[in-house]
Amino acid sequence: MIIWVTVGLLILGGIFLLLYMLKQAFINQVEEHELTFPDFPDTFGKVAIFFISDIHRRAISDVIITKAKGKADMVIIGGDLTEKGVSFQQVKENLLKLKQIGPVYFVWGNNDYEVDFRKLDAILLDLGVKPLDNTAVTFESAQGEKISLLGVDDCSQERDRLDLALMDAEESSFKILACHIPTITEKILPEHKISLVLSGHTHGGQIHILGYSPFEKGKIKKLKSTILFISNGYGTTTLPLRLGAPAQTHLITLKRGSLEDRLR
Repeated sequence: MIIWVTVGLLILGGIFLLLYMLKQAFINQVEEHELTFPDFPDTFGKVAIFFISDIHRRAISDVIITKAKGKADMVIIGGDLTEKGVSFQQVKENLLKLKQIGPVYFVWGNNDYEVDFRKLDAILLDLGVKPLDNTAVTFESAQGEKISLLGVDDCSQERDRLDLALMDAEESSFKILACHIPTITEKILPEHKISLVLSGHTHGGQIHILGYSPFEKGKIKKLKSTILFISNGYGTTTLPLRLGAPAQTHLITLKRGSLEDRLR
């Protein structure tokens, strides 16, 4: 009798754990961050970025759009917008939703190349989404100060050319780099003057067993040459389950401030 009760409790516990993991995988949260930099161009005041990475098979919820709409100056997709088996119709619907928040910029992830990437590129062009494939865009304030947003292609296939993106950026500008895989920071030198790197790819480990996973949870890290922002991502791969690394999107506000206030 005791054995059957124990087995029943284990089964019940397993069901509750599975439901909890599903909830963490499909949660719709917009985490807000404020990052300060002593060299941020003061004439811009504040710049707010909605950052979403690793969408994969998920359909973006209207809840996310409602939370971010009217609060961001731009949207950056940090790669893995899609993967093999996802319809292009769903990709279009996700992009149209993100465009409600602001102008959309995109960097390629490894799973984006599982589909017909030429067709994906055409969809991006048709919808007015700007791919940053080893290129940069520069924004200028009325007073002449500049911010450059750089993007590099997928590192895992050695498509990344940080040197080309740097050449395309204004040398004296405040530089933000979007790259799907966070190991791009190994190629960043202090003289590149890249203040912030936005990345995803690892899913924050996705499933942590007894607190352990091959990858660490999404976080903000101060490195020697830059600040690295890693997201847990919005979707999942292989299994639609998460544990200890819930799905997340981000509203990141950048402004001028001291080093002591940089990470909050």
